[in-house]
Amino acid sequence: MRKSRLSLFKSTSMLISVVGIIMVISTIIVVAYVGYSMVSSGITNEISSGTQYDELADLKASYSNLSVKFDSIKSTYYSGSTDDIKVYNDAKIELSRANSAIENVQSALDAGKPSNEVDSRIDFAKQKLQTANDAYNSL
Repeated sequence: MRKSRLSLFKSTSMLISVVGIIMVISTIIVVAYVGYSMVSSGITNEISSGTQYDELADLKASYSNLSVKFDSIKSTYYSGSTDDIKVYNDAKIELSRANSAIENVQSALDAGKPSNEVDSRIDFAKQKLQTANDAYNSL
């Protein structure tokens, strides 16, 4: 009877030790995975954010160029009839909408919004800038 209890104690003790080692190893693996995920997503967000700032700079440069074009023809339209002034002002409103969309992108980046939201705002700003460019070309 003593030998069987001793044998049972040894096997139980060995089982507890093995289960403990497995739990420690699995805990280390889970912690390493979570740490890797956090670092990986942080790097990805920084890279994405950098690209988005580059796109914002491109949008601002395009807006600035288009604004200069609008200002260069302003006197031509304001010296014409009221219909010419209305056409110019309608086109200029599209330019203002593009500027508002670009500022919206800037505020999203400054607020640290998620990458997909900033990307959608960038796409919207590009559309508005294209609409303003089309309005200028129709003048």
